[in-house]
Amino acid sequence: MDKVTTIEGVLLSPLKRIYHPMGDVLHGMKKSDPGYVDFGEAYFSTINFGDAKPWKRHLKMTLNFVVPVGEIRFVIYDRRENSVTKECFFDVVLGENNYQRITIPPGLWVAFKGIGEEFNLLLNLADLEHDPNEVERKSDLTEIAYKW
Repeated sequence: MDKVTTIEGVLLSPLKRIYHPMGDVLHGMKKSDPGYVDFGEAYFSTINFGDAKPWKRHLKMTLNFVVPVGEIRFVIYDRRENSVTKECFFDVVLGENNYQRITIPPGLWVAFKGIGEEFNLLLNLADLEHDPNEVERKSDLTEIAYKW
């Protein structure tokens, strides 16, 4: 299993952070942006320093992750049959020092870990509303072999 600089269909999109003396404006997504498919729901999730949320794979949902506060390490694993990056991993840290949006199409496994020592906040701008029947989950990080 190789580590690659990108996975087929995954997009990293630099985002604007506009300084304002009373508080910055952080862009998330516009419907004209690459990676925008549709809007289903937006939700925030937090992750503590050193904690990891195990692997999950959406069957239909496109994820658009933004980390406006803290730092989160994402690892994506491609097991799709006809993908040119099948059996490859992609590892990236997003957050205040690398303010980008990552778009993850359906069919890819993703796990993430809080690496910011303070508060780590994730925003997902998903194209579908949450449906527990369209997601597969692993209960532990070790179920997919990757050196964290």
